[in-house]
Amino acid sequence: MDFSFQKKQRVYLINHGKVLYTMYASTGTGKNNTPTGTYHIQAKRGLSFFNAKSGEGARYWVSWKNHGEYLFHSVPVNRQGQYLINEAHNLGKTANSHGCVRLSVPDAKWMYQNIKQGTKVVITNH
Repeated sequence: MDFSFQKKQRVYLINHGKVLYTMYASTGTGKNNTPTGTYHIQAKRGLSFFNAKSGEGARYWVSWKNHGEYLFHSVPVNRQGQYLINEAHNLGKTANSHGCVRLSVPDAKWMYQNIKQGTKVVITNH
C-alpha cells in the first residue's frame, strides 16, 4: 500500500502497518492541489510524457486517478528531456506540482517497475 502525506511531502510504502520505505515527494499546490482520498494504482503507466501546455514532462509515470490525469512520476523534464534540477530540490520540502506526486528519478523508476495495479493509494493532508 502507498500512503502519501501531502503536508509532509512524503510517500510511505507500507505493508501490514509497517513503513518499508519513505520517499521525498512534491504534491500539488494552489488550485492544482493533489486530491485527497483512497485510490488504487491503475493499469496506465509509461516511460515518459511531455505536456506542451505546461512546458514540462516527466519520466517513469504510474497512474492512480482518472487514467492518466493524476500520476506518480519523476521530477519534471524540459522540452529537451533534461531534468529540472531546481524542481528536484523541492522534493520533501514544498508542494510544487500541478496535482501529480513528483518523486526522485530512482523512486519514480522503482514505482514504474514494481508497483502493482490495484495497490491502494491513500492521500491525506495530515
